Amino acid sequence: MTDILAVTTPIFLLIGLGYAAVRLGFFAQDQARALGAFVINVALPALIIRALSQRPFSELANLRYLALYGGVSLVVFAFGYAVARLALRRPQGAASMIALGGSISNSGLIAYQIATLAVGPTAGLAMALNMAFENVLLIPLSLAIAEAAAGRGTGFAATTATTARRLARHPLLIAIVIGAAMAASGLTLPRAIERAVDMLANAAGGAALFSIGGALVGLSARGLGADVALIAVCKLLIMPALIWIGLHYVHGIDPILQRTMMIFAAAPMVTIYPLIAQAYGEGRSASAALLATTALSFFTVSAVLYYL
Repeated sequence: MTDILAVTTPIFLLIGLGYAAVRLGFFAQDQARALGAFVINVALPALIIRALSQRPFSELANLRYLALYGGVSLVVFAFGYAVARLALRRPQGAASMIALGGSISNSGLIAYQIATLAVGPTAGLAMALNMAFENVLLIPLSLAIAEAAAGRGTGFAATTATTARRLARHPLLIAIVIGAAMAASGLTLPRAIERAVDMLANAAGGAALFSIGGALVGLSARGLGADVALIAVCKLLIMPALIWIGLHYVHGIDPILQRTMMIFAAAPMVTIYPLIAQAYGEGRSASAALLATTALSFFTVSAVLYYL
């Protein structure tokens, strides 16, 4: 148990430090958000390029991994959407945001940092594979459903195409393409650029966790119990459970990647989730879910690490 706490405690201490710094007025929340933007748009892309370019391309074309993790994500998305619509009677747009929160992991920030401490460099490969699936399919799917529900006249296919074009310009996806191309071609960065990329990549961890803590200040889960509970159960319980079951039937995945997949599945949802949901009037419930799942993930991730 001491070894597990040695992995998880530093992660959540940094999140707590970011929360305390903003709560006590040492940092403004806008400054914490700006730090988060630096991580997402600069430091994390550098981390992805470094992680992918240093691995053989055959490891990146891991169809079994993508099929299992992506398939489970879509099953959890569908389950969350169905429960939100049929049991909670939520409208289509709200249900799509609930489904997204229950099926998308904080792959680049929390999950990656924990997995790096637990299993080592393989965490970078899993992070890139997860982000590719989440950004190319899962987020556009939820946005297309929400846009169609909003009746903005664009239609499902047009909304999906517009979202895909916007995401194609995102620094994270550009970094995935660059890293994969370098792995496929065997090319390496010039030494000076490589060192600059290393410096940026090394800055991602602490800055990311600190910014997450700052983003949690002011969030509240009051009066949103049903939505938050559904999202938390989907994200922290159902998703890792289905990954665990799937690993018994999908063979040929590297054992270290299997452990990494379990850690990613047990992590909370991505930090930008409330920003996505806010555009469809679900920002308050998404923020409450982010707060609740981030706090509860200390226990779910610790439990997964104990099992592993």
